[in-house]
Amino acid sequence: MKFLFNCCLVSFLFCFFLISCKKDSFIRSSDAYINITRDSIKFDTVFTTAGSITQSFKIINENDQKILLSKVKLAGGSTSAFKININGNPTIEEDNIEVAANDSIYVFVSVYVDPTTGNLPFLLRDSVLINYNGNDRFVKLVAYGQNAHFINSGVLTGNITWPNDLPYVILGSVRVDTTASLTIEAGCKIYSHADAPFLVDGTLIINGEKDNEVIFRGDRLDNDYKDLPASWPGIFFRGTSKDNVLTFAVIKNANDAVVVNDLSINSNPKLIMHQCIIDNAFEAGLFAINGSVQADNSLITNCGNNIVLQLGGEYSFTNCTVAGYSNQYLLHTNPVLQASDATIENGATNTADLNASFVNCIFWGDAGVDDEVAVDKEGSGIFNMSLENCIYKAINDPANTTLTSSLQNQDPSFDSVDVTNKYYDFRITKNPDAPGINTGTIIAFPFDLDNKTRAIGLPDIGSYEKQP
Repeated sequence: MKFLFNCCLVSFLFCFFLISCKKDSFIRSSDAYINITRDSIKFDTVFTTAGSITQSFKIINENDQKILLSKVKLAGGSTSAFKININGNPTIEEDNIEVAANDSIYVFVSVYVDPTTGNLPFLLRDSVLINYNGNDRFVKLVAYGQNAHFINSGVLTGNITWPNDLPYVILGSVRVDTTASLTIEAGCKIYSHADAPFLVDGTLIINGEKDNEVIFRGDRLDNDYKDLPASWPGIFFRGTSKDNVLTFAVIKNANDAVVVNDLSINSNPKLIMHQCIIDNAFEAGLFAINGSVQADNSLITNCGNNIVLQLGGEYSFTNCTVAGYSNQYLLHTNPVLQASDATIENGATNTADLNASFVNCIFWGDAGVDDEVAVDKEGSGIFNMSLENCIYKAINDPANTTLTSSLQNQDPSFDSVDVTNKYYDFRITKNPDAPGINTGTIIAFPFDLDNKTRAIGLPDIGSYEKQP
């Protein structure tokens, strides 16, 4: 009996040993399967010397035994623009990596572009090789790189022109000095880092053209970040700044897209905007504090606060469309136009004279806000606020405002507002009976935001003119 018990015990231990060995051994079959979570990684435009974000993929062993990865290798080796990191180890190749049953490893990928490469966008390719049990698997790597002018905490002096030869990448900040003038030619693209404001203490002239606009945006162009608001600080026209003129400028994805501080130091408006677009700013599209702004045929859309005018100032807006719609990034919860002669600083309310005229403008939004124009008067000084031949959404008419031939709660019939697909077309061409067609007042600006001729006689309301 004792002998039989011992035999059974030996048999049990032997079986346990075999099972344990099986669990601890490697699966060697070429049919063994590993799950690689991505078959390709694409990096959008990567500016030379600026590097890129880091992307990653996982190699998952879904077998019930360990597997040995004979090699995980960056195919291009040390000369590749791509860099890999395997489970925290920066390398170009790692051999004999054990992956436990139902476990995984991470491979991180980034890319750096040689700044000596040519001026035009260029394509970089490489791959990560994963070899196991005689199998070769590849993860393809693709990046679009581009050389650029880099400005790192730069101060611009004198009279400077930026030609449209390379993009401009702002790292740290850029400041146009008090006595300096910067002219930016048509087609230039300016990409600012997350901590890089564009500061103007002197003069900024933007000479964009239709279909060749000057574009300001953040420098993160990869899919997950390219449309994020607050991806860069914005453009700041400060106290000494004067005679700024922006023509066909597109300013998008900023925190505060355009900030204007203080009245002009001469008889001209501090900032003139012709046929400009401001879009997707996190805080404000246009934020003026006792500022001086003239704008025509411009579009300000889908910002946390589209236009905010505080502590009075001097303003003239003609044929502008100001619209707000909630989307995956921003909720439309504030009126698209907010104007006040006051501001609160250190608990005290300060006031200043306000003169603000809006002619042939649209103020509209989705159901998030009932009254899209909010006007506040706190002081006893001059207060002139007028809407002439405008379309505005409101249950209650704005207080302290002169309304002349304006249309309340008449939908302007924008061509397309597709929040899901992030597509907006604020033209008014599909509805021949739209309330803004031929209902504006005669103005001095003959061309709309598409640079098409305004109708002879009464123009349309808003930044776009319906063409015959």
